Amino acid sequence: MRKCLLALSLGMIAMLAARDSSWAQQAANAQSKASEMQFEVLSPWADVDPIPLRGISPRLSSLAGKKIGLFVNPKRAAMPMAKSIERRLKAEYPDIQTSIYHSVGANVNEIETENKEKFTIWAKGLDAAIAVVAD
Repeated sequence: MRKCLLALSLGMIAMLAARDSSWAQQAANAQSKASEMQFEVLSPWADVDPIPLRGISPRLSSLAGKKIGLFVNPKRAAMPMAKSIERRLKAEYPDIQTSIYHSVGANVNEIETENKEKFTIWAKGLDAAIAVVAD
């Protein structure tokens, strides 16, 4: 019986030694593969925008005598709201000039982009603009 137990324990030791040597070989192979691998490190920061930042336009000290544009989106309540704003501005500042640009589109959720030249000409002649977005 002792001989059987001794043989069994020697067999198990031999099996563990062989298994450990195969693990050691696999670890060595993995280490050599890891040394051959190359990684690219990326920065989490975005590229810098080449266009320099500029501040917002300075606020007008007064609306008296100024030309104010009302940019109206195509939503249903936007034009009545713009008319109301226009009446109130003219009541407060009698010498104010107002100009309404009504953006029309096939879809009420889209802003007109087809007449950019017309919009640019309208915007260049203004001292300030108010966006009227209504529902």
